[in-house]
Amino acid sequence: METNRMTIIRNNPQPRLSASVAYGNLLFLSGQTPKSSEDDIVLQTREVLEKIDALLAAAGSDKRQILSAQIWLKDIERDFVAFNDVWVQWMPEGQSPARATVQAEMARPDILVEIMLTAVKA
Repeated sequence: METNRMTIIRNNPQPRLSASVAYGNLLFLSGQTPKSSEDDIVLQTREVLEKIDALLAAAGSDKRQILSAQIWLKDIERDFVAFNDVWVQWMPEGQSPARATVQAEMARPDILVEIMLTAVKA
């Protein structure tokens, strides 16, 4: 009996992670962080969202197709409002995904934000 198996597609696979992984119509983005070391949540968030836009586009999707977002902030008390202002400007009205935002210790001391997404292909 022949079965149809969907292929797992890994974008830019490295030893520790792939930038994104697609399986069928599902798209999983690894946690995206800024390269900038500026101590500014607005700049870092914009940089991360630009990276996300590029990864989604490369996989045939866009921010209107995001199902869920996991967001880590280094200092939620200081940066939550400013982060949300940038997020709301970026996200099309009526397209907000399921989302969680928590405070976390980051992999590098200069990282203020990390975002990981699940989306579908457009």
